Amino acid sequence: MTEVQELARLPFPRDPDDVNGIAPTFRALRSESPVVRVGTSAGDEGWLVTRYGEVKQLLNDPRLGRSHAHPERAARVANAAVLTGPLGKPEEEVATRTRFRRLLSPAFSARRVARLKTGVEELVSQLYDGLESGPNPGNFHEALSFPLPVLVICQLLGVPGEDREEFRRLSAGSTSLDDVEAAKAAWAELNDYMYRLIDVKRKNPAEDVFSDLVAAQEKEGLEDAEIARMASGILFAGHETTVTRLDLGTLLLLTHPEQRAKLQADPRGHIQSAVEEILRMAAPSTQDVLPRYAHEDIQVGDLTIPEGDLVLLAFTATNRDPDIFSDPNYFDITRDSTQHLAFGHGPRFCLGSGLARLELQIVFSTLFERFPNLQLATELDELQFRDNTLTGGLSALHVRW
Repeated sequence: MTEVQELARLPFPRDPDDVNGIAPTFRALRSESPVVRVGTSAGDEGWLVTRYGEVKQLLNDPRLGRSHAHPERAARVANAAVLTGPLGKPEEEVATRTRFRRLLSPAFSARRVARLKTGVEELVSQLYDGLESGPNPGNFHEALSFPLPVLVICQLLGVPGEDREEFRRLSAGSTSLDDVEAAKAAWAELNDYMYRLIDVKRKNPAEDVFSDLVAAQEKEGLEDAEIARMASGILFAGHETTVTRLDLGTLLLLTHPEQRAKLQADPRGHIQSAVEEILRMAAPSTQDVLPRYAHEDIQVGDLTIPEGDLVLLAFTATNRDPDIFSDPNYFDITRDSTQHLAFGHGPRFCLGSGLARLELQIVFSTLFERFPNLQLATELDELQFRDNTLTGGLSALHVRW
């Protein structure tokens, strides 16, 4: 087997000429070796897939999964507590995923999300008030990008809003790449919190997803551990990814004045396509890959990915594939970007996509109406990306108005 140190190795360095661009190595591999063996930051090996067609094929392939027959021997993408290694048993994965989606689909249905619209609009307005009443320049990340998704997902699930700072600490800690033991401890603490909340909802049910899951326990044969794991995953996924898109979407608009002007002139007419283009273009992390495992040998082009191997799906690279998107590195809020894979595809399409889109559409349709003179308050080379975490994004986004 090729030595890991001789392989291309994640994470790949950012493009120094494009603050919100993908790593140049992603681009090179996509055109030259769209399926290639790479080293991971955990010291293991996996197959990196960077071209749109191959990634979409694998997302539809039932032989690719989150589980592994021998988890103790499975390769890992990074030394972190979540999203880096196998979960569950191969023989149970499809049934578990099907039940998971059946139980949670009503919570993220178009009707449920639509009912949240007024509440999200009110939250956004309140957060704008807080930003405006604070210091100018202010930190957009702290004032809006972080608190909004946390408050929305907490409201949906039934997690008390006053716990968001504690959740922030645990969520950020569990994705850290600097200290794997601390990351595991943070994830365990988050799950412990969920167990406590199960007891609360059992005694005092309300109209929220957590209460619905507790009420369905007997009928569905749900264990407390399953509810805690589902809730932790939703809370984590519904928060971190939307935070990064709010920050990076704002950065894209502020650094592309001609596109910002189009949105500012006609927010209602451009908001849907603008949000899809932000989802396509946002590059949150230098290690932005979705890890999965081959349950059988899988033929991809001229290559065979052996059973048990780690497969890394690089969505940021596929979302800038020139075979799918013309002039893919150009940010254009009027283009049709709906083929992007930011939310996955097919049976692996994100349940929370409607909620994420709602939050992004409300923010970016009102941001420049409320702050028409919004601009960056720092130089681009002063922006700091959280490349020491799996979810990436910006540490801060200082703006003035």
